[in-house]
Amino acid sequence: MQEEELVDGKVDWRGRRAVRHKHGGMKVSLLVLGAFAFENMATMSLAVNFVSYFTGIMHYELPDAANMVTNYAGVSYMLSIVVAVLADTLIGRYKSVVFSGLFECLGLALLTIQAHYRSLKPAICNLYDKNAVCEKIKGSHEAFLFIGLYLLAIGSAGLKASLPPHGADQFDEKYPKEARQMSSFFNGLLLAICVGGSVSLTFNVWVQDSKGWDWGFGVSTIAIVCATILFSFGLPLYRIHVAQRTNSLIEIFQVYIAAIRNRNLPLPADSEELYEIEQDKEAAMDIEFLPHRDIFRFLDKAAIERKSNDVQSEKQEIPSPWKLCRVTQVENAKIILSMIPIFCCTIIMTLCLAQLQTFSVQQGFTMNTKIAKHFNIPPASLPIIPVGFLLILIPFYDQICVPLLRKLTGIPTGVTHLQRIGVGLVLSSISMAIAAIIEVKRKNVASDNNMLDAVPGVQPLPMSIFWLSFQYFVFGIADMFTYVGLLEFFYSEAPKGLKATSTCFLWCSMAIGYFLSSIMVQLVNRATKNVTASGGWLAGNNINRNHLNLFYLLLSVLSLVNFLVYLVVSKRYKYRPQSPAVKGVDSQ
Repeated sequence: MQEEELVDGKVDWRGRRAVRHKHGGMKVSLLVLGAFAFENMATMSLAVNFVSYFTGIMHYELPDAANMVTNYAGVSYMLSIVVAVLADTLIGRYKSVVFSGLFECLGLALLTIQAHYRSLKPAICNLYDKNAVCEKIKGSHEAFLFIGLYLLAIGSAGLKASLPPHGADQFDEKYPKEARQMSSFFNGLLLAICVGGSVSLTFNVWVQDSKGWDWGFGVSTIAIVCATILFSFGLPLYRIHVAQRTNSLIEIFQVYIAAIRNRNLPLPADSEELYEIEQDKEAAMDIEFLPHRDIFRFLDKAAIERKSNDVQSEKQEIPSPWKLCRVTQVENAKIILSMIPIFCCTIIMTLCLAQLQTFSVQQGFTMNTKIAKHFNIPPASLPIIPVGFLLILIPFYDQICVPLLRKLTGIPTGVTHLQRIGVGLVLSSISMAIAAIIEVKRKNVASDNNMLDAVPGVQPLPMSIFWLSFQYFVFGIADMFTYVGLLEFFYSEAPKGLKATSTCFLWCSMAIGYFLSSIMVQLVNRATKNVTASGGWLAGNNINRNHLNLFYLLLSVLSLVNFLVYLVVSKRYKYRPQSPAVKGVDSQ
């Protein structure tokens, strides 16, 4: 009988060591991808159509509604960091997913109830009628809206924080075969987003616009229930990460504090004199060891041992971790510090994404949405164009392009993570430039046909909504390169104890981008208040009379400058030393 091969650092659902070929692997990760697809089916339509709900049903003004959406998304992505830390240190990633699913179900249920009962929302009113006095939701009803909205944000944050790292836990990077499968898994995450998103952007949006928002929220609730149940089915087959009481984030902070405390100590000429625990076979299995690198030498002071003749201090075997750190701990702190400039360069891309989820949808409401004699495409469904393209492109890229690039470059993922991110950043700049050009054309059509004050959705411009597909198409490709590249980059580069939290760096980057979007809309309106007749580039609800084209052009220029900065930053980045691969059958 062949001896079972155990997996280091992972257990099964009963707490026993996980067994390779029995627990984890590509097949069980499909359950994670399926759950992720259902989660995106539930939420993607909300991200692109919430503005319509807030303006048309709750009677918020367009800039306020756009800021509500970006604030909601920002809070959701930011909370993912908190949930990831809890998953790493207290409850574990599996329980985190289940609890988050319950929170998301509760939030959607509350939104469904409010959308169904007229007593919980403002009276029906035409927001575009100049003579109408539309009462905005307020008081306890507004509180009810925000409770449901942010319970949804908490649940969504938990699923985004825990599902990707739990799926990655099903693979062992030390085995070449599983390392390649992990790369395919990360590509599969984007494919799952596209599959769930394609249903969300067509069926869900149609339900929201045609059957009512109560039915729309109800469909999303059912999708989250399906996601939670599907994920739970895999419990006996998962490799489960054991929550650690110590947190690697604290260890990183200890390095910075110790380096400051030891700032007056001279650096030794030989790095071998820096503090490190003894490495033996038993420790090597459970404790990470990294070689010293000559970067950020100031942090090396955290690993300088103070010499003392005090007898009592000599008897103290365990030094304070806030005064003395291991070389590996210092190197992990260096890696995190090196990743910060890369992290910052990706924020601007989410700022651009926020506009496609808000203002571009409102552009679509003013245009001709007819694609057949008896069928109109909802403006919120426009992202289905890049999503549909990505459904074809992602398998093509993963199964054909990556193997070819792997042969040419010798890199397991085809190209480096930083190269992949850079392609997406430059494409986002191009997307915003295209958006600016299309908006100029749209406004010219409105002006030429004396339709600057036309009611959106009732008096469509003689211009097809498919003109907006160009900007969505280019940005969709940018998504595939940058966001998947970032997930791989953060997961592979982060310290061993920060693998889960590291994937949330992407969500944190997106959160900051969404918050900056809200701030930028307000700043642009204030700066241009006395320059334009509309009272600001983005002021008011009449998108035909504001200057959205100039805002898009500004974002394009900022994105281009950001890409140039990224080129400098990425060129200086040094990848972390990788552990040697395990040879054997899995390398075949």
